[in-house]
Amino acid sequence: MSRTDYESQFRQWLDEHTGLLVKVVRSFAASASDFDDLLQEVLLQVWMSIPSFRAESKATTWLYRVALNTALAWKRRETKHRDGRRALAVASAVTDDCGTPSDLHAKREAVDRLYEVVRALAPADRALVLLYLDGLSYSDMAEVIGISESNVGVRLNRVKKSLAAQLKETDDVA
Repeated sequence: MSRTDYESQFRQWLDEHTGLLVKVVRSFAASASDFDDLLQEVLLQVWMSIPSFRAESKATTWLYRVALNTALAWKRRETKHRDGRRALAVASAVTDDCGTPSDLHAKREAVDRLYEVVRALAPADRALVLLYLDGLSYSDMAEVIGISESNVGVRLNRVKKSLAAQLKETDDVA
């Protein structure tokens, strides 16, 4: 594959799947600067990994795998180098021109709360939630994460219950 072919493939994937990459990055990065750093690292890894794409799976499955593996490695490195937690400062990607400003604000707060709770999950569970929220089938989730379909179902059920409890707890405090 020539460099022009690489560039063409990379641009096509960015045009079609930027949202997928942003979701993965947003679930691992708590601040705007972390988001920028991790997104750049994910994009670089996608670029460098293009030669290894053999089209044996869907492009989205492969991109999820690259993005999640990059994010997990980044998180391990960042955790080692960080003494304390940074303040949560993530801009919401929620856009809705149809609602009132207070409705839009409430939606953004809900999304921010969801991402905050998702970031608190173990990395494998976090990846599973992202794949679920993006509508992947159990078989696709199993392929991306590297576990069986039945294990996906069991783990996803446990994570959903945990998330529901944590979100209810957050609502009760507010």
